[in-house]
Amino acid sequence: MTQYSVDQIALFLLFAAAAVIFVALFFITAPYGRYLRRGWGPSISSTLGWVIMESVAAITIFAVFFLSDRTAQPVAIVFLIMWQAHYLYRSYIFPFRRKGARSMPVAVVVMGMFFNLWNGYLNGNELFLNGVDRGIEWCCDPRFIIGLALFVTGAGINHQSDSILFKLRAPGETGYKIPNGGLYRYVSMPNYLGELVEWCGWALATWTLAGLAFALFTAANLVPRALANHRWYKEQFPDYPKERKAIIPFVF
Repeated sequence: MTQYSVDQIALFLLFAAAAVIFVALFFITAPYGRYLRRGWGPSISSTLGWVIMESVAAITIFAVFFLSDRTAQPVAIVFLIMWQAHYLYRSYIFPFRRKGARSMPVAVVVMGMFFNLWNGYLNGNELFLNGVDRGIEWCCDPRFIIGLALFVTGAGINHQSDSILFKLRAPGETGYKIPNGGLYRYVSMPNYLGELVEWCGWALATWTLAGLAFALFTAANLVPRALANHRWYKEQFPDYPKERKAIIPFVF
């Protein structure tokens, strides 16, 4: 079996995994954060868990980029910067800004590491090794321009929403409160909405099957959890704003 065949199978399995995860998460809520529970084996600090599993994505795609022959190509560098802007924040800033951090099952960390290695390799492979070699003219393509705009917009929504959450708790507090401001006026999980917009922008800007698979996997993971969180807020807070949707403003 050739390397190309292996890569194609791995890509197909990522699409298939997105479909399976989407269905499964309506029945099983991932056991971290407010849903932490017994029965998932040993746990570690959630801060350490986030650092470990998210770092894999940053390291993997950088290694693929470094091993490629496109390290001096402007478009490849832009794609690397986009990816790393998200994952360096998610790996080394986000975990340390959180307050009231809890434990995270090692099993969740291992699954996150595996996905980030798998996904990071597939995206890096299409962008830097065996995919279309995009020249500087790609920067003028509407798909790249619109995709980059969506990516930046999504990142902005994500960061703003995270900042609102971080400010809800005073040092030492661990409870939950109703977030307000920003897109929290419309949805319960605008941070998830930001990630969806971000990776849809990535899929459009890169115009690769790996990028599309990642966007679909992100939706498969975040939409069910957003719906679960939305239900949780309504159950925990009788005065929770009735006009808010879960993740898509005015829709659901």
